[in-house]
Formats: sequence, C-alpha cells, structure tokens
Amino acid sequence: MNISDQTVAVSLWRDRRFRRFWAGQSVSQFGDRITELALPLIAISALHASTNQVAWLTALIWAPNLLAILLGAWVDQRARKRRLMVLADLVRGAVLLSVPVAYLLGTVTLGQLYAVAILTGAAGVLFNTAYPPFFVHLVPRASYVDANSKLSATRSASYVAGPAIGGALIQALTAPVTLVVDALSFLASAFLVGRVAIDEPPAAAGNAAGPSLWQRAREGLSFVVRHPVLRPALGCAATVNFFSFVAGSGLIVLFANRSLGLSAGLIGIAFGIGATGSLLGAVCAPKVSRRFGVGRSIVVGAVLFPAPIAITAAADGPLWLRAGALAATEFLSGFGVMLFDVNLNSLQAAVIPDGMRSRVAGAFSTINYGVRPIGAIVGGLLATFIGLRPTLLIAAVGGALSVLWLLPSPIPHIRSLAPNTTADTARDVTSPPAEAGGFSLRRVGVATDQPGP
Repeated sequence: MNISDQTVAVSLWRDRRFRRFWAGQSVSQFGDRITELALPLIAISALHASTNQVAWLTALIWAPNLLAILLGAWVDQRARKRRLMVLADLVRGAVLLSVPVAYLLGTVTLGQLYAVAILTGAAGVLFNTAYPPFFVHLVPRASYVDANSKLSATRSASYVAGPAIGGALIQALTAPVTLVVDALSFLASAFLVGRVAIDEPPAAAGNAAGPSLWQRAREGLSFVVRHPVLRPALGCAATVNFFSFVAGSGLIVLFANRSLGLSAGLIGIAFGIGATGSLLGAVCAPKVSRRFGVGRSIVVGAVLFPAPIAITAAADGPLWLRAGALAATEFLSGFGVMLFDVNLNSLQAAVIPDGMRSRVAGAFSTINYGVRPIGAIVGGLLATFIGLRPTLLIAAVGGALSVLWLLPSPIPHIRSLAPNTTADTARDVTSPPAEAGGFSLRRVGVATDQPGP
C-alpha cells in the first residue's frame, strides 16, 4: 500500500524517508536565513547600492512567483516531481556559489546579484510547485498536520537562531564567502531529497494535441475558483497577506523606533520573542487542531495573525510597556500564522487531487504572493499621507476581516483530515462538486463537525 493511502497516524520520526526530507529542509532553512542577511549586505557594503537598488533586489526574488501559475501547469505534466525538487536545489546552490567566486575574482556586480535573485527565486518556485504532489506521497493523510507542524517548527527555529548564526559568520568570513554555507545547504538538501524513495504516479496525460500550457494554467485557476474549500482559503490567505504587507516589518520597525522611541536592541529582542511565538505555534498546531478542529484552528489563526498589530499601533506609556506591546504583537502574530499555515497547508493537501496539485500550487503562489508587493506599496502610500499609526490600525483591522472569507464556507466545520469512517463521526459538506469530474470533500475524506441543532 502506498504510504499516502494509509489512514492511521504513525510517528513520522520512525519514517526514514520523512526524516531525510525533514533534515534536508532543516539545513536549507538555516542556510536561507544566512542569505537573507548576506545578499543585501553585499549590495550595500561591497557595491554601495542605494535604498532603491536594495529594494529591487528584494522584489526580484519574489518576481518569479508571478509566473508560478504557468510553471505549475508545466510541472503537472512531469512524471518525476522529486527530480525537479533536486534540480531546483542544485540550481540554487550553483547560482549562490557564483557570488563568492566572483567576489574573490573582484568581478561581482549589482547585475549579477539581480540575476542571482531572479534565478534563485525561479528555482524556489519550481521546488514549491513540485512539492505538493511529493508531500502527499511521502506522508500519510492522517499525519498531514503533524508533518507540516514539524517542518514549520524547524522553519520557525531557523528564524530564532538563524540571524544570529548568519551575523556571526558574516562578521568572521565576510558576506560573500558566507553564501558558500547556504549553497552547501542546498546541495545537502538535494542529496537528502534525492535519497527519498517514493512511488510517484504517472504525470497528467499530455501531448501535442492536448491542452496548451495556458489552458492547463487556466484549468488550475478555475479549479481553485470553483472549489468550495480552496476559493475561500485563497481569498482569506491573499487578503491577510495583503494587509500584513501593508504593515510590513519595515513600517513596524520604523514606527517602533520613531513613534515608540525603542532602540534597535529592544526592537531586536521583540522580534526574537516573536520568533519564539512562531516556534511555539508550529509545535502546538497539531494539538490545537485535534482539540478544536482543523477548520476552527484556521479561523482563529486568520484573526490572530494580523489583529495583534493593533497592540503596537495603540501602544503608549512607559518604555517597558511600549516594548512589551511590540513583543506581544510579534509573539501573538507568530503563534497565529503557524496555526493558520500548518492547518491550511494540510487541508489543501487533503482536498486537491493528484493531477491538479502543482497547477493549484502555482495559482495560489501567483495570487497569494502577487498581492504582497502591492500591499507594501499601498502601505508606503498610506503611511506617507495619513501616518504610521493609522496605517498599522488599518492593516490590523483589514487583515482580521479576512476571516469573512471563511465563515460562510465549509472550512469552519472541518474537524479532521482523516477519512470518513462512520456516519456518527463525519458527514459530507453540503457543497456541490468543484469540478465536472465529481471531486468533492467526501471523496477526499475530510471529516467535519456535526451541525448544530
């Protein structure tokens, strides 16, 4: 029996394949935290880049996500998703290695850094669109939440310790040479992922007379828009991402420094506390979802992620209270985003059929990540014309209202992702099939709460 068909949750730490994949992702995540510090520092210190040029460097990393919907349609036609993930890691490793080589030769340029940003971003999109079908053939359905919790916990831990490790390495080795560490982390990830043996199903049928790439991309987007679970999930995620980028870490730092009078050290401590909130949220997400249900956990996370921004926006009083408000915001937001991400990612894995996974991931990325730079631009304009405090309050309220996408949908009633067993523990969601093929929640076995009287 394929592991994705198993219905009984087992300890993932006993699964050698999952351990290999988790180890590869853990190493890669810590490497990413180094690059997030090192790449801008190279532009600033070695190339004397302006603020606008550094902003473009960040934007170019996200830019390939705008084409994720097409790349996802292409990936769905490929039979070996694991090989694509390995290829993506190898490309990122090789591209990053080019920077320290050019630096040692004295030939590094801003144009090269822009190319590195685009290529690593594109390889990241390739990895992320190939990942969903790989994940569901690696992890049993009953362990989706647990697996996402473990992967998210490592990612959160990298945000706690990664910047400190990266800063120490940059100080000891210089920023360009430090990129070797991240490049090696991608090579380690490629090695470990390449050794994960799974039975991958055949790729979606495709030939010269079949649908074009654009048609398959439209099919993926249409599937999301018509699906009773995916449509509100995407609407909620895109809305909360838009408003979280309206606030943005940059505006929050600016407000904390100029309006709240906090030093860089206090701001750093507050953000460190926020990272521990993310770590705690990732660890607790499975227990919370078992206690209150997957759907309700998503609803709570959708509000708890953006709403605490209002705590910082309303902060006043003595220094300790202002610093505490920022720390509380970061901690609660970190906990909320993990409740949201871990459970929503697991739910998506349960409701998307194999032939659509990469296309759906591409559609999600294009919309969900595409709104981020728009939110950042809107946030900058609002802060300029109405001030920082009102802008943060708008972000908090607007982000919390993203829950309105979820409340009328089937999502709040989804109790668990285990297949239906008896009529007493699960019932079908009263929604029409999302596709002509008859795909529905009953077929993917999403157990839901009994309706109230």
